[in-house]
Amino acid sequence: MSERKPRTGQSRTTLSDVANHIGVSAITISRALNKPELVSEALRQRIDDAVQLLGYVPNRAARALASAKSHSVVVLVPSLSNTVFVDTLAAIHDTLQPAGYQMLIGDTRYSPQAEEKLLRTYLEYNPDGILITGFDHTPAAQTLLQAAAIPTVHMMELAEQGDSPCVGFSQYDSGYALTRFLLDKGYRRIAFLAAQLDPRTLKRGEGYRAALREAGLYQPHRELAEASPSSVGLGSRLLDRLLLQAPDCDAVFCNNDDLALGVLFQCQRRHIAIPQQLAIAGFNGLDASAWSNPSLTTVDTPRYDIGKAAAAMLLQLMAGKAPAATRVDLGYRLLARDST
Repeated sequence: MSERKPRTGQSRTTLSDVANHIGVSAITISRALNKPELVSEALRQRIDDAVQLLGYVPNRAARALASAKSHSVVVLVPSLSNTVFVDTLAAIHDTLQPAGYQMLIGDTRYSPQAEEKLLRTYLEYNPDGILITGFDHTPAAQTLLQAAAIPTVHMMELAEQGDSPCVGFSQYDSGYALTRFLLDKGYRRIAFLAAQLDPRTLKRGEGYRAALREAGLYQPHRELAEASPSSVGLGSRLLDRLLLQAPDCDAVFCNNDDLALGVLFQCQRRHIAIPQQLAIAGFNGLDASAWSNPSLTTVDTPRYDIGKAAAAMLLQLMAGKAPAATRVDLGYRLLARDST
């Protein structure tokens, strides 16, 4: 093979450059790259060597214009550090990558306005589909989704009405079930600690209130909510505040495991016996909740399965097929452990 000739300027290596390098037509190069079974093994090897030597990368934008497909999927999640969404993204990748799709990932930081900006940006790349978290969109984002007219699947929440494709579980029911569990264990002065205050957290809080109101035990002063990001440290601080305004609480329902672990650690610092003096329950079933001492009661959410099922549904929609169901409820598991 001849040595690579120096190129002037900063222009990108093209299909024609590869073709000229080995003395065949650009059409032959394109055929070999897109349908390698149509050319001989010897020619495929020569083309592969030239591609590596010249650093050729296919122009996906040009291919998208020619085929009207970009082989990309927009995936919008509220956080790239929260284990819940990391697991969901892993499942989406595991499902889309074998089908030839790449992910355009956006972190909305729990902001509908940031989500809207990301949608505007990523729709310029002509994605074939969208996976989006929840239903809390700005009116402009709703318009963008409708105008794009491409398959879209919502994750983590279930549509209360309409036929929007979605995969998730009932945040309300899970919050109600965990509160009902604590009531059935004999706890009567149950607090609720929340952070971030995204729509899923708010739905869990609604379930908490409904269960306590049914029992005639709801007292607003046992709730503490803060819009700042959730963390173990915030859980510790919220417990201190709770014990100032409601020192007789006998149980605490935290809207996620990070807060619950913070409460647990702070109880240990303050020599509050768990669960004898204060029972603690979290949410999401993070791995650390099983290894704390005492182990943490929590609601295990199917975050990997949600990502897998949502991506599988989107693949069907992008292929023009009708899924068996467009509203998939994957449920949840209540894990009763030593902290209650």
